[in-house]
Amino acid sequence: MAVTEIDQKTEKLKKTYTNDEAYESALKYFNGDELAARVWVNKYALKDSDGVIYEENPDEMHHRLAREVARIEKKYPNPLSEEELYELFKDFKYIVPQGGPMAGIGNVFQIASLSNCFVIGNEGNSDSYGGIMKIDQEQVQLMKRRGGVGHDLSHIRPKGSPVKNSALTSTGIVPFMERYSNSTREVAQDGRRGALMLSVSVKHPDSESFIDAKLEQGKITGANVSVKIDDDFMRSVVDGVPYQQQYPIDSNNPSHVNEIDATKLWKKVVHNAWKSAEPGILFWDTIIRESVPDSYADQGYKTVSTNPCGEIPLCPYDSCRLIAVNLYSYVENPFTDKAKFNFDLFKKHVGYAQRIMDDIIDLELEKIEGIIKKIDQDPEGEEVKLVERNLWTNIKNKAEEGRRTGVGITAEGDMLAALNLRYGTANATDFSIEVHKSLALAAYRSSVDMAKDRGAFPIFDYAKEEKNPFINRLLKADPKLGEDMKTYGRRNIALLTIAPTGTTSLMTQTSSGIEPVFMPVYKRRRKVNPNDPETRVDFVDEVGDSWEEYTVFHHKFVTWMEANNHSTTKVYSQEELDKLVAASPYYKATSNDVDWLNKVRMQGGVQKWVDHSISVTINLPADVSEELVGELYIEAWKSGCKGVTVYRDGSRAGVLIADTKKEEEEVKSLFSKKRPSVLEADVVRFQNNKEKWIAFVGLMDGRPYEIFTGLADDEDGILLPKSVQKGLIIKNRDKEGVTRYDFQFENKRGYKTTIEGLSHKFDKEYWNYAKLISGVLRHGMEIADAINLVSGLQLDNESINTWKNGVERALKKYIPDGTKANKGKCENCGSDSLTYQEGCLICQDCGSSKCG
Repeated sequence: MAVTEIDQKTEKLKKTYTNDEAYESALKYFNGDELAARVWVNKYALKDSDGVIYEENPDEMHHRLAREVARIEKKYPNPLSEEELYELFKDFKYIVPQGGPMAGIGNVFQIASLSNCFVIGNEGNSDSYGGIMKIDQEQVQLMKRRGGVGHDLSHIRPKGSPVKNSALTSTGIVPFMERYSNSTREVAQDGRRGALMLSVSVKHPDSESFIDAKLEQGKITGANVSVKIDDDFMRSVVDGVPYQQQYPIDSNNPSHVNEIDATKLWKKVVHNAWKSAEPGILFWDTIIRESVPDSYADQGYKTVSTNPCGEIPLCPYDSCRLIAVNLYSYVENPFTDKAKFNFDLFKKHVGYAQRIMDDIIDLELEKIEGIIKKIDQDPEGEEVKLVERNLWTNIKNKAEEGRRTGVGITAEGDMLAALNLRYGTANATDFSIEVHKSLALAAYRSSVDMAKDRGAFPIFDYAKEEKNPFINRLLKADPKLGEDMKTYGRRNIALLTIAPTGTTSLMTQTSSGIEPVFMPVYKRRRKVNPNDPETRVDFVDEVGDSWEEYTVFHHKFVTWMEANNHSTTKVYSQEELDKLVAASPYYKATSNDVDWLNKVRMQGGVQKWVDHSISVTINLPADVSEELVGELYIEAWKSGCKGVTVYRDGSRAGVLIADTKKEEEEVKSLFSKKRPSVLEADVVRFQNNKEKWIAFVGLMDGRPYEIFTGLADDEDGILLPKSVQKGLIIKNRDKEGVTRYDFQFENKRGYKTTIEGLSHKFDKEYWNYAKLISGVLRHGMEIADAINLVSGLQLDNESINTWKNGVERALKKYIPDGTKANKGKCENCGSDSLTYQEGCLICQDCGSSKCG
């Protein structure tokens, strides 16, 4: 884009809005839906790098999206107009760009990619230490641009293998899992941490260690993990025969061979998933067999891993952007006996969605050019910038060459209910499969038509795809599509996915993705002022706060109520609510009600019409057996699923908190020891109110034992090189015999430097509070409880409150994912179902999040 164009656009965007102004306007737009309004303002409203808001409500965002896509459309024959595009985006009714595209299209203020997800990897000598570090750097560079990243570890040699360096033998996979996980946790943008998927082949001799790695408290908290399971392994499990592991995993002449009991390893996978919801399962042979891009594996399109949620398997340096089509909007006369799905309008709009996705690739290429230009202009030396520049050049080449897209859906659960079909039943599953078949054919027809007008993706070769099962399925359903594809080619190498649509579904006010409705009716709590005469106090909690309890109806359940002449203003008793739900198509069709095996079969049926993959979770009650989890996995494999994740209620927290008396006693005894004179320490940096702060966290066996926090750049504060992340806290005495704590670190050349007297460098009041917090940590208080203690301190001084926030943020880094926030209340819905995930408080009831 020319500089003059950016200047003109910036001129138009000079009007700004406060957070409150945007929120109030969005609240009106969403008809009082506070959660949708807040999420839109926080995630999708146009902002500059200082957080200044340039859009008042989503309608202005939709005009922005339409304007930018129309600019690209004008490059090609028969362009869609800005008005036509706006009507598709308007009110989130039909086509919804997800995540990066919705926030980033037309944003001239921030240099960031539009891609939702990336996969990286190495070719050639990828097992070298340099190759492993290169992946680490690439991962961080992508995450700082807000991309989710996946990569595979199967190329790393197994533990104990000989290496040609001073270490003599390899450490195996697990230490590198920790490295990549830690890198993810270190990268945060606007309170949002990076997202990472680590995978490994079950064929790898270290796969058992990989499977067990996340069970250890506090380990690998910055990554999702999935095991790539092949058909031979599954047959070995079903038939009860041995299975051969080897390294390298694809070699005809492996250096390491190991015959194992497949059933034993399978039981471990199932047990861990039952206990902790990880690892996820990727049925790798199914993924590769069905993958259209793998027809071009010899040209660099061999799939190696998936993005963090598993819905996009990718080759190294490929990326993908996402769009969701709102299925509910194609139901005419919803929830009546005249309800009908408008297939003609749906297929027309799917064609437009595919076309818009192709336009977004051009917009992404503009963004990547901006990123590369920014790298070139950065003051660092060329050697420092080399990896980052090569990374984005590789990504640009893949985007130009393959033009991969990610057209998906949301509101599957509401669509079925609106048609009076019960999610999980045979009729509902058959209808869903028909919808996704229609979507696949319409999207591929659009891609072929674009190839005629715009040109095929550069490496298209009809002969290479002739044996691909997915392509053959399409062409059998529509032979004319095959004829045209052979003549004109196809614009995009792969097209379809079903991604999670958490915040997208908040905007569409529908169920999420392919999932059923979570709950049609539920209770929320709102903190109230008991002295307000218009307030109703339903109960007072243990700390004396007053709460009002109110009923929340799922948006489309309200539509059902209106269609069936039920009052939406009446105050219902619980018995009346139960009767209402029982009379609706949502009865026995929620996340926890749907028959699990039927849901797996539905996923398998739909998967046959999705060329990438499907993000879906099988929700299970807490009391299900491990055997059932194993049955679900085997059924998923037999049904043709590419991957599957199970979540047993409460399992995530259960594994990460000490669950035996013996473990609790070990933790307590750990902190009863006398403080050693030297402790390892982490350096945690953050900003409070745009001030630079620093925390030194002394660690004993990896757990926080003490903490010192204060300003980093103040004259009397700590001046420390940014490269320093770890060191030692040394307890000493000064000349007067007063105890002091020194910090010692080693620079790049190996020279040791000591900063004397942390207690003297920080404000005395900070120091006194630091001793208080360190004391409770040393005496065994759980980290989450220590944070609650700090947050509850009643402090009047603004500077001290800033210190308090800093301590909370620093300590949250060490809270294991899934840990319950004791006595915490969700600020949005009042629920006490708060858990920590990657340092953020996540409400399990309404999904809202708050990061430190």
